[in-house]
Amino acid sequence: MTDLITTDLVRLDAALGSDKHDVIRALAAVVDEAGRATDAGQLVEDALAREATSSTGLPGGIAIPHCRTAGVEVPTLAFARLEPPVDFGAKDGPATLAFLIAAPAGGDATHLTLLTALARSLVKPDFTHALRTATTREEVVRLISEVVGDSPAAPAAAPAAAAPAAAAPAAAGGARRRLVAVTACPTGIAHTYMAAEALEAAAERAGVELAVETQGSAGSKPLAPGVIAAADAVIFAVDVGVRDRSRFAGKPLVSSGVKRPIDEGDAMIAEALRVADDPHASRVEGAAGSGGEDRGSAGESFGGTVRRVLMTGVSYMIPFVAAGGLLIALGFLLGGYEIVFSATKDGAVVPIASDVALNNSLFNLPDPAAYTEMPNGTSLQNGALFTYLASLLIVLGQAAFGFLVPALAGYIAYAIADRPGIAPGFVMGAIAVTTGSGFIGGIIGGVLAGLIAKWIAGWSIPAWARGLMPVLVIPLLTVLLAGFVMLVVLAQPLQALTTGLSDGLTYMGERPGLSVLLGVVLGLMMAFDMGGPLNKTAYAFATTGLSAAATATDAPELRVMAAVMLAGMVPPIALALATVIRPRLFSAPEKESGKAGWLLGASFITEGAIPFAAADPLRVIPSIMVGSAVTGGLSQLFGVSLRAPHGGIFVLFAVDGVLGFIVSLAAGVAVAAALVVLLKSTAKVKDADVLVAA
Repeated sequence: MTDLITTDLVRLDAALGSDKHDVIRALAAVVDEAGRATDAGQLVEDALAREATSSTGLPGGIAIPHCRTAGVEVPTLAFARLEPPVDFGAKDGPATLAFLIAAPAGGDATHLTLLTALARSLVKPDFTHALRTATTREEVVRLISEVVGDSPAAPAAAPAAAAPAAAAPAAAGGARRRLVAVTACPTGIAHTYMAAEALEAAAERAGVELAVETQGSAGSKPLAPGVIAAADAVIFAVDVGVRDRSRFAGKPLVSSGVKRPIDEGDAMIAEALRVADDPHASRVEGAAGSGGEDRGSAGESFGGTVRRVLMTGVSYMIPFVAAGGLLIALGFLLGGYEIVFSATKDGAVVPIASDVALNNSLFNLPDPAAYTEMPNGTSLQNGALFTYLASLLIVLGQAAFGFLVPALAGYIAYAIADRPGIAPGFVMGAIAVTTGSGFIGGIIGGVLAGLIAKWIAGWSIPAWARGLMPVLVIPLLTVLLAGFVMLVVLAQPLQALTTGLSDGLTYMGERPGLSVLLGVVLGLMMAFDMGGPLNKTAYAFATTGLSAAATATDAPELRVMAAVMLAGMVPPIALALATVIRPRLFSAPEKESGKAGWLLGASFITEGAIPFAAADPLRVIPSIMVGSAVTGGLSQLFGVSLRAPHGGIFVLFAVDGVLGFIVSLAAGVAVAAALVVLLKSTAKVKDADVLVAA
């Protein structure tokens, strides 16, 4: 097995830079020089991304930047004793000892166990003092090797702390006080186990029995049900969701981020003992067997809470976007844009795609000639098989798109209130669709449902009724209360806003001198909320004029449709390009979203930009708005027209002015990508938190 650390990975009394980013890059270079990095750039990128989620400075002048990365193939530890010290965000001052812990993305269980043993030792003063006084690299390697070699393997769930000699505090009945805890951090390498070690040491000093479940990379052994049942209170020290949280339902709760026990272990143990004796203390809501995750913590900032809630909703919504959008685009490719129009069949007006998909089969193919009097004066040109397959794809895609806003709202509510919030959130999302409030309405409805559901879950009720709360009482009351607000209070204002916006766009479109300005306004609307009410208002304005202008050769309505589609394509493509130009400015999930953004943008699925906007709205949204405005204005200036209501590059056959189409799109994408990179680079220099947790 490869050694975790060698003398080549140690630097003593080294000046590695003026800030933590310099130190991380320098330590990554040490790893590379020692021949332990397969991709030093990737190692730096992943370490900086982890650092951006929360600082890795610890009390006592210690810093532990760490990550899971494809940049190394074997777990590696680089160590530096810094001179001068460098600030890593610890409350008590800069760090003099810095450890760069790099674990392979695959994660070898044996090596991860060694890393957890090291993490537990970092909270022990004797160990860090020995590192500060070491005179040679060999001595540092020996000290660290003894810790990871002689210490017992750090278990996934630490056993209950041994009873100290002194008598432990007792409950009213004279029984020994018992606590349980769960620790977890995003990477599950360092903070998870350091928090566990700190809590165990604090519990021993307090004479309290404590059992800790560490949900980290080295695995997780769940606490025994009997241990949980006997506990007087539970501590959640987590920055991610608690697995199988419902096991602790009803227990008095102390909740924080994973770093707090390292700083304030004694205070957390004392707080847990206090809440155990407080009948009005906060408790783990839910009922046994309800499952779910706790996605927040008391140590979480307001901005972090907002980002977490939005990202939860968006992450569950994106699969609907990708599936529905690509199915519709493929449908256009096979059947042409006419497939989404209505036509006359047997004397009745029917939507072509739905009629074909529902009333035909592979054994009874439709007759394209049966659909006549189409809005654009043409007929279906493709054969029976292509018409049928295209109709199936369109219907499936439209069905998937129908879940976008409900899924967004439902899982925003889930992020706030756990499983009891899902059903009310979905209902509020459906109401947002019904009232025309779209993406913004979905967010408002999801937050409203989540807050109400969480409030109801906190009610003090008899034990016999707790089982009814998550499955009956909470969903019923939440739908009633949140639905009343959405329908009675918000529906009319949002409808009036949408009507006013549509009237304003019509006024501009009727005046040729304002056409370029109209393109700019449409571009701003398409990018601002990426599928929300402004976006949908602009799109509805464009598609409404298609039927009346379909037979014209140069109608302004066709130019409006081109400007809207091009502007809607810009945000996902621009952000995908930005992740390629400066990948280090984006987190791993954002880079994955960027890969999908190329195709989503090319298919005119503006929602592909939502993950980026939710993570960093102040820099992303203005950038893409400017880019889309440039594209919309240029499209109108070049006189590009479009006869298809959807499809992106897959409906180039319906574009008049293909060169202008391409130039307008490329210009807007370039402007938006450049602005995103510039603003995020500036934020990096200022140490702003612009990245999403890996």
